Amino acid sequence: MSLNGKTLFITGASRGIGLAIGLRAARDGANVAIAAKTETPHPKLPGTIYTAAEEIEKAGGRALPLVVDVRDEASVKDGIDRAAAHFGGLDIVVNNASAVQVTPVTQTDMKRFDLMHQVNARGTYMVSKYAIPHLEKAQNPHILMNSPPLDMQEKWFAPHTAYSMAKYGMSLVVLGLAGELRSKGIAVNAIWPRTIIATSAIRNVLGGDAAMRMARSPEIMADAAYAIFEKPAKSFTGNFLIDDAFLASEGVTDFEQYRMDPTQPLAPCFFTPDVPPPPKGVVIDGRRDIRSVPNPAVSG
Repeated sequence: MSLNGKTLFITGASRGIGLAIGLRAARDGANVAIAAKTETPHPKLPGTIYTAAEEIEKAGGRALPLVVDVRDEASVKDGIDRAAAHFGGLDIVVNNASAVQVTPVTQTDMKRFDLMHQVNARGTYMVSKYAIPHLEKAQNPHILMNSPPLDMQEKWFAPHTAYSMAKYGMSLVVLGLAGELRSKGIAVNAIWPRTIIATSAIRNVLGGDAAMRMARSPEIMADAAYAIFEKPAKSFTGNFLIDDAFLASEGVTDFEQYRMDPTQPLAPCFFTPDVPPPPKGVVIDGRRDIRSVPNPAVSG
């Protein structure tokens, strides 16, 4: 199966995982609506919706850069409608936009609490809501969240309750929508990385190149997303997938290709449960806990 001619609407697609997913689809000749806030260059974050569009088109796809704030209802609805009108429909929605601050309750301002919930949980809910009428017309429609399995353990909440609530809120949308849309043949799934991913968010959260060397590249998430989009939407839905375990089930055996620095141990990501375990030969350094970083915050 190819994504040639398929249209993807990806939030937070101006950089990082969102852009990587768009580029992977573009290699098939897909249409990619880049829905993000970064219209002008950011002093600390690379890329804008326009530079992302250039990369998409160089990779072989068609791009539509859209200034979309997932907190704003009118902005979301307009962006989705414009993408569907421009490309003649909508096939895939990727809810990738996220806001992060891993601080305890006493150190989390309510303004930041509100931002994380507006972007992560509410934004995901709203983008999905307004995409549904368009996805109902597609042949193999998918909604994909960049969010974790619903592994409700105290250890995932205690260090950063506000962020955990917001991020798990995205996964609750998966749980509900998968059931709601199953009869319509629209797949709703989640993908989550086992390790930290080399993005600007991780660089800002963990403090520079040292963390990036312990990460995998965004391409592992892009390859996993691509494999999900190849699945039949009517039957492959309601799944909470870990990137390497899912790719291993699809026949991938070389995970060294994704390592930023093979000489460094891989650092685990937030929220990753013990099951499913890493693929054969993959070793995660549990001693490197990203929750130990003091007062990190980033919006992506």
